[in-house]
Amino acid sequence: MSLTIKTPGRGRRVAAGSLIAVAALGLTACKGGTDAASHPSSAASPATSSDAGSGSQASGSGHSPGAKPQPSAPGGHRSSSAPSVTPKGSVPRTTQSHSSAMSASDRCTAAAMSLRLGPADIGAGNIHYSLIFTNKGKKACSLRGFPGVSLINRDGSAVGKPATRAGGSGGVVRLQPGQSAHAVLHTLNEGVSDTPCWGKSQIIYVYPPGSKESMTTGSGGLRVCGGRFDVTAVEPGALS
Repeated sequence: MSLTIKTPGRGRRVAAGSLIAVAALGLTACKGGTDAASHPSSAASPATSSDAGSGSQASGSGHSPGAKPQPSAPGGHRSSSAPSVTPKGSVPRTTQSHSSAMSASDRCTAAAMSLRLGPADIGAGNIHYSLIFTNKGKKACSLRGFPGVSLINRDGSAVGKPATRAGGSGGVVRLQPGQSAHAVLHTLNEGVSDTPCWGKSQIIYVYPPGSKESMTTGSGGLRVCGGRFDVTAVEPGALS
Protein backbone atom coordinates (compact mmCIF):
# COMPACT_ATOMS: atom_id res chain seq x y z
CA MET A 1 0.00 0.00 0.00
CA SER A 2 2.81 2.37 0.84
CA LEU A 3 4.44 1.75 -2.54
CA THR A 4 1.22 2.34 -4.42
CA ILE A 5 0.70 5.68 -2.67
CA LYS A 6 4.32 6.95 -3.05
CA THR A 7 4.65 6.03 -6.75
CA PRO A 8 1.94 8.38 -8.04
CA GLY A 9 3.28 11.09 -5.77
CA ARG A 10 6.77 10.63 -7.11
CA GLY A 11 5.31 10.64 -10.64
CA ARG A 12 3.63 13.93 -9.90
CA ARG A 13 6.85 15.32 -8.43
CA VAL A 14 8.81 14.16 -11.53
CA ALA A 15 6.26 15.73 -13.88
CA ALA A 16 6.38 18.97 -11.94
CA GLY A 17 10.21 18.95 -12.03
CA SER A 18 10.18 18.36 -15.80
CA LEU A 19 7.87 21.30 -16.34
CA ILE A 20 10.13 23.50 -14.21
CA ALA A 21 13.17 22.35 -16.22
CA VAL A 22 11.42 23.05 -19.56
CA ALA A 23 10.34 26.49 -18.36
CA ALA A 24 13.91 27.27 -17.23
CA LEU A 25 15.30 26.23 -20.62
CA GLY A 26 12.70 28.42 -22.34
CA LEU A 27 13.70 31.44 -20.24
CA THR A 28 17.37 30.79 -20.93
CA ALA A 29 16.71 30.61 -24.70
CA CYS A 30 14.73 33.86 -24.63
CA LYS A 31 17.42 35.61 -22.65
CA GLY A 32 20.10 34.32 -25.02
CA GLY A 33 18.15 35.62 -28.04
CA THR A 34 17.78 39.02 -26.42
CA ASP A 35 21.49 39.26 -25.64
CA ALA A 36 22.42 38.20 -29.17
CA ALA A 37 20.16 40.87 -30.65
CA SER A 38 21.54 43.62 -28.42
CA HIS A 39 25.20 42.47 -28.80
CA PRO A 40 25.76 41.10 -32.38
CA SER A 41 29.48 40.66 -31.78
CA SER A 42 28.77 38.02 -29.09
CA ALA A 43 26.96 35.77 -31.58
CA ALA A 44 29.04 32.73 -32.55
CA SER A 45 27.28 32.10 -35.88
CA PRO A 46 29.08 33.04 -39.17
CA ALA A 47 28.23 36.43 -40.74
CA THR A 48 25.46 36.37 -43.32
CA SER A 49 25.67 38.00 -46.76
CA SER A 50 23.79 41.04 -45.48
CA ASP A 51 26.30 41.40 -42.62
CA ALA A 52 29.19 41.17 -45.08
CA GLY A 53 27.62 43.82 -47.29
CA SER A 54 27.18 46.24 -44.41
CA GLY A 55 30.75 45.62 -43.31
CA SER A 56 32.08 46.36 -46.82
CA GLN A 57 30.13 49.59 -47.01
CA ALA A 58 31.58 50.65 -43.68
CA SER A 59 35.13 50.09 -44.95
CA GLY A 60 34.44 51.78 -48.29
CA SER A 61 35.83 48.86 -50.31
CA GLY A 62 32.63 47.04 -51.23
CA HIS A 63 31.29 47.00 -54.82
CA SER A 64 28.00 45.73 -56.12
CA PRO A 65 28.17 42.76 -58.52
CA GLY A 66 29.23 43.85 -62.01
CA ALA A 67 30.12 47.38 -60.93
CA LYS A 68 33.31 48.88 -62.40
CA PRO A 69 35.77 50.07 -59.75
CA GLN A 70 36.46 53.81 -59.81
CA PRO A 71 40.11 54.96 -60.00
CA SER A 72 41.37 56.65 -56.90
CA ALA A 73 43.31 59.88 -56.73
CA PRO A 74 46.37 60.23 -54.48
CA GLY A 75 45.41 60.30 -50.83
CA GLY A 76 42.60 57.79 -51.23
CA HIS A 77 40.08 60.27 -52.72
CA ARG A 78 38.19 59.22 -55.77
CA SER A 79 39.08 61.13 -58.90
CA SER A 80 36.31 62.66 -60.95
CA SER A 81 35.62 61.41 -64.46
CA ALA A 82 34.41 64.88 -65.51
CA PRO A 83 36.84 66.76 -67.83
CA SER A 84 38.66 69.77 -66.45
CA VAL A 85 37.02 73.03 -67.25
CA THR A 86 39.00 76.14 -67.86
CA PRO A 87 37.53 78.96 -65.77
CA LYS A 88 35.63 81.37 -67.86
CA GLY A 89 37.35 84.42 -68.37
CA SER A 90 40.66 82.72 -67.73
CA VAL A 91 43.38 83.31 -70.49
CA PRO A 92 45.81 80.75 -71.79
CA ARG A 93 49.46 82.07 -72.08
CA THR A 94 51.37 82.07 -75.38
CA THR A 95 54.92 82.76 -76.38
CA GLN A 96 55.55 85.32 -79.10
CA SER A 97 58.62 85.33 -81.32
CA HIS A 98 60.18 88.42 -82.88
CA SER A 99 62.69 88.90 -85.65
CA SER A 100 64.56 91.41 -83.51
CA ALA A 101 65.78 91.43 -79.93
CA MET A 102 62.81 93.58 -78.94
CA SER A 103 60.38 91.79 -76.61
CA ALA A 104 56.65 92.39 -76.30
CA SER A 105 57.12 93.96 -72.86
CA ASP A 106 59.72 96.35 -74.29
CA ARG A 107 57.56 97.65 -77.13
CA CYS A 108 56.24 101.21 -76.92
CA THR A 109 52.47 101.13 -76.46
CA ALA A 110 49.88 103.62 -77.63
CA ALA A 111 49.07 104.43 -74.01
CA ALA A 112 52.69 105.37 -73.31
CA MET A 113 53.14 107.70 -76.31
CA SER A 114 51.85 110.94 -77.76
CA LEU A 115 51.34 111.53 -81.48
CA ARG A 116 51.48 114.64 -83.64
CA LEU A 117 51.81 115.59 -87.30
CA GLY A 118 54.73 117.75 -88.40
CA PRO A 119 54.48 120.49 -91.03
CA ALA A 120 54.36 119.70 -94.75
CA ASP A 121 57.64 119.52 -96.65
CA ILE A 122 56.85 120.39 -100.27
CA GLY A 123 59.29 119.98 -103.14
CA ALA A 124 59.53 118.65 -106.69
CA GLY A 125 55.86 117.72 -106.82
CA ASN A 126 56.02 115.67 -103.61
CA ILE A 127 54.66 116.42 -100.16
CA HIS A 128 56.07 114.80 -97.03
CA TYR A 129 54.75 114.93 -93.48
CA SER A 130 56.51 113.60 -90.41
CA LEU A 131 54.34 111.55 -88.08
CA ILE A 132 55.99 111.92 -84.67
CA PHE A 133 55.77 109.44 -81.77
CA THR A 134 57.05 110.62 -78.37
CA ASN A 135 57.65 108.42 -75.35
CA LYS A 136 55.70 110.03 -72.53
CA GLY A 137 56.15 107.11 -70.14
CA LYS A 138 58.57 106.74 -67.24
CA LYS A 139 60.71 103.99 -68.76
CA ALA A 140 62.48 103.37 -72.06
CA CYS A 141 60.70 101.44 -74.82
CA SER A 142 61.29 100.46 -78.43
CA LEU A 143 59.65 100.76 -81.83
CA ARG A 144 60.38 98.86 -85.01
CA GLY A 145 58.64 98.71 -88.37
CA PHE A 146 55.73 100.43 -90.05
CA PRO A 147 52.77 102.15 -88.42
CA GLY A 148 49.30 101.57 -89.82
CA VAL A 149 47.89 104.89 -91.07
CA SER A 150 44.45 105.91 -92.33
CA LEU A 151 42.70 109.22 -92.92
CA ILE A 152 39.21 109.73 -91.51
CA ASN A 153 36.65 112.42 -90.76
CA ARG A 154 35.29 113.28 -87.34
CA ASP A 155 32.25 111.11 -87.95
CA GLY A 156 34.57 108.15 -88.44
CA SER A 157 34.07 107.83 -92.18
CA ALA A 158 37.17 106.81 -94.14
CA VAL A 159 38.88 109.11 -96.59
CA GLY A 160 40.51 107.13 -99.38
CA LYS A 161 42.55 104.03 -98.52
CA PRO A 162 45.13 103.21 -95.81
CA ALA A 163 48.73 104.19 -96.52
CA THR A 164 50.93 101.64 -98.26
CA ARG A 165 54.44 100.83 -97.06
CA ALA A 166 57.49 102.44 -98.60
CA GLY A 167 61.14 101.41 -98.14
CA GLY A 168 62.67 98.88 -95.75
CA SER A 169 61.42 97.86 -92.31
CA GLY A 170 64.36 99.55 -90.57
CA GLY A 171 65.88 98.66 -87.22
CA VAL A 172 64.85 98.98 -83.59
CA VAL A 173 64.46 102.56 -82.38
CA ARG A 174 65.07 102.90 -78.64
CA LEU A 175 63.21 105.74 -76.95
CA GLN A 176 64.12 107.03 -73.53
CA PRO A 177 61.40 108.98 -71.69
CA GLY A 178 60.77 112.20 -73.63
CA GLN A 179 62.51 111.03 -76.82
CA SER A 180 60.80 110.80 -80.21
CA ALA A 181 60.76 108.73 -83.38
CA HIS A 182 59.07 109.52 -86.67
CA ALA A 183 57.64 107.95 -89.80
CA VAL A 184 57.20 109.87 -93.05
CA LEU A 185 53.88 110.21 -94.87
CA HIS A 186 54.14 110.90 -98.61
CA THR A 187 51.72 112.11 -101.26
CA LEU A 188 51.87 114.25 -104.43
CA ASN A 189 51.02 117.80 -105.28
CA GLU A 190 47.71 118.41 -106.99
CA GLY A 191 48.05 118.44 -110.77
CA VAL A 192 51.15 116.23 -110.91
CA SER A 193 48.98 113.25 -111.85
CA ASP A 194 45.69 112.85 -113.67
CA THR A 195 44.43 110.76 -110.76
CA PRO A 196 41.89 112.84 -108.81
CA CYS A 197 42.69 114.01 -105.29
CA TRP A 198 40.84 112.62 -102.28
CA GLY A 199 38.67 114.82 -100.16
CA LYS A 200 40.23 116.65 -97.24
CA SER A 201 40.60 114.67 -94.03
CA GLN A 202 40.23 115.79 -90.43
CA ILE A 203 41.93 113.03 -88.40
CA ILE A 204 44.91 110.72 -88.87
CA TYR A 205 44.15 107.31 -87.39
CA VAL A 206 47.34 105.40 -86.49
CA TYR A 207 48.37 102.00 -85.15
CA PRO A 208 51.94 102.21 -83.80
CA PRO A 209 54.26 99.41 -85.04
CA GLY A 210 53.34 96.09 -83.46
CA SER A 211 50.34 97.53 -81.60
CA LYS A 212 46.65 96.65 -81.67
CA GLU A 213 45.72 99.92 -79.99
CA SER A 214 45.16 103.04 -82.04
CA MET A 215 46.18 106.68 -81.70
CA THR A 216 44.81 109.77 -83.39
CA THR A 217 45.93 113.29 -84.19
CA GLY A 218 44.59 116.14 -86.29
CA SER A 219 45.41 115.91 -89.99
CA GLY A 220 45.40 119.66 -90.63
CA GLY A 221 43.29 119.06 -93.73
CA LEU A 222 45.83 116.68 -95.26
CA ARG A 223 44.77 115.83 -98.79
CA VAL A 224 46.07 112.95 -100.84
CA CYS A 225 46.55 113.54 -104.58
CA GLY A 226 47.79 111.50 -107.51
CA GLY A 227 46.66 108.27 -105.86
CA ARG A 228 49.89 108.22 -103.86
CA PHE A 229 49.77 107.75 -100.10
CA ASP A 230 52.53 105.81 -98.36
CA VAL A 231 54.41 105.65 -95.06
CA THR A 232 57.96 104.71 -94.09
CA ALA A 233 59.15 102.67 -91.12
CA VAL A 234 59.93 104.57 -87.93
CA GLU A 235 63.30 106.29 -87.57
CA PRO A 236 65.00 108.05 -84.63
CA GLY A 237 64.31 111.72 -83.95
CA ALA A 238 61.57 114.17 -84.86
CA LEU A 239 61.62 115.96 -88.20
CA SER A 240 59.69 119.12 -87.38
